[in-house]
Amino acid sequence: MSWKRDEPGQPRGYHHGNLKEALIRAALGLIGEKGPNGFTFAEAARMAGVSPAAPYRHYRDRDELLADVAVRGFIAFEAALAKAWDGGKPDPETAFHRLGRAYLAFAHDEPAFYSAMFEAGVPLDASPELRAAADRSFQQLRQAAETLIAALPQGKRPPALMMALHIWAMSHGVAALFGRADGGRRPLPMSASDLLEAGMLVYLKGLGLPPEQAG
Repeated sequence: MSWKRDEPGQPRGYHHGNLKEALIRAALGLIGEKGPNGFTFAEAARMAGVSPAAPYRHYRDRDELLADVAVRGFIAFEAALAKAWDGGKPDPETAFHRLGRAYLAFAHDEPAFYSAMFEAGVPLDASPELRAAADRSFQQLRQAAETLIAALPQGKRPPALMMALHIWAMSHGVAALFGRADGGRRPLPMSASDLLEAGMLVYLKGLGLPPEQAG
């Protein structure tokens, strides 16, 4: 932060090095402390070290700030899932289980982002950027589903969208209940990753995937 003249002879104005990034970081910190709905726009401004009016230069309100945090989260989430899937190499089974572990790792390691993405109640249509980022991350799950479905006989292939939603629901449920990094984590006599892998194996075998594909 600094005070400086914009132009010779003009009154001094308040400048923040990168106000938008500072507000994103402040929101992430507050989400970690209070949850996505437990802080005000003014608190985000205060944590960022700016006046209560300053955030309005970039955001209409707290919800718009949360939507931007969610966009950043989905972009990072997509990158993590894409890296884990890696085009289905060296084989779809290995890549699929790697994808599940990456899902849980992101939820555990980036709880503030994950909370903004899935627990803040921000509509995906709050901005075109949010909708696009969320859709791209889901596409990683759909791509995995399509690859696994291709191993089934033609007449026994479920809709790829339905299978991707099933995979997402199971992954999200395990992450929310057993993979958290906070006090909300439920006790489990195994790792969250092992639970998800076991659940996916049961699901894939139920679809009739060949043993080498289902594990």
